Amino acid sequence: MPRSNEPRGRVGRPPVTSRAQILAAARGLIDDYGWEKLTIRRLAAELGVGATTLYAHVRDKEDLLFLLIHEYAEQIPHPPLPSEPRERIVTAAVAIHDGLAAWPWAAEVLTADGFIARLGDSVLSLVETILAGAVEDGCTPEESVRVFRSIWYYTVGEILVRTHSRSRRLDEHPAHLNAYFGTSNTPGRLPHLAAVAERWGALAGQDTYAQGLRAFVDGLLAQARPTPPQATSR
Repeated sequence: MPRSNEPRGRVGRPPVTSRAQILAAARGLIDDYGWEKLTIRRLAAELGVGATTLYAHVRDKEDLLFLLIHEYAEQIPHPPLPSEPRERIVTAAVAIHDGLAAWPWAAEVLTADGFIARLGDSVLSLVETILAGAVEDGCTPEESVRVFRSIWYYTVGEILVRTHSRSRRLDEHPAHLNAYFGTSNTPGRLPHLAAVAERWGALAGQDTYAQGLRAFVDGLLAQARPTPPQATSR
């Protein structure tokens, strides 16, 4: 009996040379096994071709992953942009967040430094919107990069924590927290944790990304603005 977790080779079909077919097969393997398990050899077996056939289209696994991300990113919808700079920053960041949240493995791949050089024009235009909004609000170009970088870390971190929490199903089992926070000696040592122990799963599972983002952006922009000179009394 063939093992169900083995790649599904395309026996009897002609060799696959289309990049679109290669990317579609790679997406299927990622959906089934995760991006960490994707290899050129496994993808070649899935397609029923030799690895050398794939190397005519992709340099290595990293190149393949970025091709997938580039293809997906081009499909992220761009919302109408408000006129106010702060709101443009928030709107662009939410669009990036929502796009990556639908494909969280891409957020994990994009944690590497230098990722921005591999993105397509669609996502880069959202990055440009964030930088332009920061500059219009009074940031220098250098400060606008720091604003984007901080927003990016917040965005990716939120996606990865939420995704990993869902995969481990911790939010569905608050008893694990209650068993510790609710012990008789906990309220005296950790009174605030004990007070919310029974509601921790529900509270931690709330989607507060946009709310937190607005507060975060306000703080970043306020920090970057020059401090007005103090009036001197005569």
